[in-house]
Amino acid sequence: MDNRPQWGTRAGFIMAAVGSAIGLGNIWRFPGVAYENGGGAFFIPYLFALLTAGIPLLVLEFTIGHKNRGSAPLSYARLNKKAEWVGWWQVAIAFVISTYYAVIIAWAMSYSVFSFNLSWGEDTNGFLFGEYLQVAEQPGQLGGLVGGVFIPLVLVWVITLGVLSAGVKKGIERANRIFIPTLVVLFLIIVIRAVTLDGAAQGLDAFFKPQWDTILNGKVWVAAYGQIFFSLSIAFAIMITYSSYLPKKSDITNNAFITGFGNSAFELLAGIGVFSALGFMAMQQGVPVGEVVSKGIGLAFVVFPQIINEFPAFNAFFGFLFFGSLVLAGLTSLISIVETFVAGVQEKFNVSRRKAVLVGGGVSALISVLFATRGGLYFLDVADEFINSFGVALAGLVEVIVVVWFLKQLNSLQSYANSLSDILLGTWWKVCLGIITPVILGYMMFDKIRTNITDPYGGGDYSQTFLFYSGWLVAGAAVLLGIAFSLIKWQKGSIELPAEKEVSR
Repeated sequence: MDNRPQWGTRAGFIMAAVGSAIGLGNIWRFPGVAYENGGGAFFIPYLFALLTAGIPLLVLEFTIGHKNRGSAPLSYARLNKKAEWVGWWQVAIAFVISTYYAVIIAWAMSYSVFSFNLSWGEDTNGFLFGEYLQVAEQPGQLGGLVGGVFIPLVLVWVITLGVLSAGVKKGIERANRIFIPTLVVLFLIIVIRAVTLDGAAQGLDAFFKPQWDTILNGKVWVAAYGQIFFSLSIAFAIMITYSSYLPKKSDITNNAFITGFGNSAFELLAGIGVFSALGFMAMQQGVPVGEVVSKGIGLAFVVFPQIINEFPAFNAFFGFLFFGSLVLAGLTSLISIVETFVAGVQEKFNVSRRKAVLVGGGVSALISVLFATRGGLYFLDVADEFINSFGVALAGLVEVIVVVWFLKQLNSLQSYANSLSDILLGTWWKVCLGIITPVILGYMMFDKIRTNITDPYGGGDYSQTFLFYSGWLVAGAAVLLGIAFSLIKWQKGSIELPAEKEVSR
C-alpha cells in the first residue's frame, strides 16, 4: 500500500509548482536579460527554448517523480541504484541555495517595512550597502551579525519550517493557495499603476522593441536557454519531489505545459511592470532608458527604491506592494527548495517528517546566519554564481545524459507519461532531450568554465583564494555530498516501489 502524502487537488499541485518556478529571478532577472538580448526579438529564442528544453525537462522530471513515487534520491535509485547520487547532488545544490536565498527574502521583508516611511532616503545605494547591510571592507571578513538582516531571517525560517512541518496538503498546498493568488494580485496592482506613469511608454518601447540583428547571435540563444533553465526550478530536485505527491491518475504532460507557460506569463508581466517603472525613472532624470536599466540585487534594492521615491502619490503603499511581492515570490520558492532535502532525509533515514524538517531545515537555517553577517554579501555573491553555474546547470546536463544516454529510460518514461496524458509525447520530446538540451547545456558549461579560467568571476574584486573556498569548493562539495549520501544503504525494502501494480499500466 502506498501511503505517500498527496496534493489535495490538481490546482494545488500546479500552484505549488508554479510557486516554485516563480521566484525572485522572475522579477529582477528576466526583464534585464530580455532587454540585453534583443528586446522583443528575444521572445523568439525564449519561446523556442521553453518548447525545446523547459517543458520537455519539466515533463521528464514530473514523470520520473510520479512514476517512482519518491524524492529525487529515491526516484533515481528506483531508476537505477547507480544513479542515486545524481538525486543527492541535486538535493545538495538545493540545500546550498536555501541557505542564502532565505537571506534575500529577509532583505525584502526589511524593505517592506522601510517602505512605510521611505527609510532608504535619496541615496538608495549608500543605504543598502552602508546603513542596512553594513558591508565589510574586504571579502572574507565576517564582521559580526547585522541585526536588521538577522531578525527578519529568523522570521523567514519560522514561516518556511512551519509550513513544511504541517505537511504537503495542509502545509505546502495551503500556503501556495494563499501566497500565489496574493502575489499575482499585488503585482497586477503594481503593473497597472506602472503603465499609467509618465514615461511608461518609453520604457515599454525599450523592452519590446525588437533588435532583429541579435537573432543570429548564438549568445542570445544561449541566454534564452539559460533563463528558461534557471527560472523553471529544473535540476533542483524540486519538480521530481513535487510530482511524486500527485495522485496516480494525473495528466503529467498537461501539468508541465501549464507550469511552464504560467511561469513565463509571470515573467512577461514582471517585464512590463519593471520597464514601465524604468521608463518613468528615465523621464524623471531626463536620460535614456538604457542608462537606468539594471537587474539583480541592484534593480530590486537600489533602483526600485529610487523609482518609489519619485512616485507622484502613495509611495509607501506601492513600495510595500513591490517588496511584499518579492517576499511572497521568495517564500514559495524557498518552501519548495527546502522540501527537496526534507523529503530526501525523511525517506533515506526513515524518520518522521517533523524530525526531517528540524534536522534538514534547521541545519540550513543555522548556516544561513553566515550570510547575515557584514561579510555575508560577498559570500552570497560568489556562492550564488558558482552553485548556479557549476551546480544547477551541470547537474541538469548530467541528469539528461544519465537518464537518456546511459540508462536509456526515455522510451519507458514516454510510455508512462502517454498512458496518463492527453498530450502525447512523440519524436520531438526525444530529440529535445537526447540532442538539443544536452548540446545547449554542454556549450553553456564549456563557455562558463572557459570564461572563469580566462577572466575569473568578480573582475579582480575577489582573490583567487576567496573564489576557491566560497565558490569552487562549495560547488565541488555538493557533488561529493551527493556521492557520500548515495553510499549510505537504504533500509530493507525502501527502494521497492509500493503498490507497483497500481502505478503501472
